[in-house]
Amino acid sequence: MENHCVPGRSGVCSELHGRVLCLTFMKLIVKWLLSAAALLAVAQIYSGVEVASFASALVAALVIGLFNIFLRPIMIVLTLPVTLLTLGLFLFVINALLFWAAASILDGFHVLGFTAALLGSLIYSVFGLVIDSALERLFPKKGRNLPTTGVDD
Repeated sequence: MENHCVPGRSGVCSELHGRVLCLTFMKLIVKWLLSAAALLAVAQIYSGVEVASFASALVAALVIGLFNIFLRPIMIVLTLPVTLLTLGLFLFVINALLFWAAASILDGFHVLGFTAALLGSLIYSVFGLVIDSALERLFPKKGRNLPTTGVDD
C-alpha cells in the first residue's frame, strides 16, 4: 500500500487511516446484517432451518461467524487427512457441523438434524458468496479507490 502520510501533516495521515478504519468497521456491520438476513432467507427457503426473529438471526450470524473464525481452522487441521482423501468434500461436513453446533446452543435458531444442517449450510454459503461479492464492490480493498485528502502525491 502506498504511504499517504505526509511529513509535518499528521492530520492528513490520521484522517486517511481513520477513514479506512471506519470503512472496514462499516463493511463488518453491513456483512453481519446481511448475513442475518441470509439466515432468515435460508429459513424461508428450506423448512429444516428455523429462525424465530431478526434478533435471533443477528445472534446466530454472529455465533456462526465466530465459529468460522476460531473453530473451523482447528477442525480443518485436525481432519486434514480425511479432507484430502475426500478431495475437499469433507469441508461440507465441517460447515454443517458448525452450523448445527450454533443452532444447538442458541434459542430462536433451530436445525432439524444433520441433513438439515448440511443443506442449510450450503444455502447459507451461497448467500455468503453473493454477500461477499457485493461487499467487495461496495467496499474495495485498501489501497484502491481511497478517499482523497486534497494532498498531491
